[in-house]
Amino acid sequence: MGKNLRLKAARAAKDMSQKDLADAVGVTRQTINAIENGDYNPTINLCISICKVLGKTLNDLFWEDDQSGE
Repeated sequence: MGKNLRLKAARAAKDMSQKDLADAVGVTRQTINAIENGDYNPTINLCISICKVLGKTLNDLFWEDDQSGE
């Protein structure tokens, strides 16, 4: 699992800090940091919560498309 740059970009586009997003979904800032750094694999429920807050879909933020770049 690599860095989640899509999550970072979506959060930045909403002008939210890691702490803002963490507070909105009920986790610690360290958890958001770990997800963005690829050090933590969030549960599906946490993924959905993050998507709702950021107005994105699971595809947008979390599901890798292994077929890209063909």
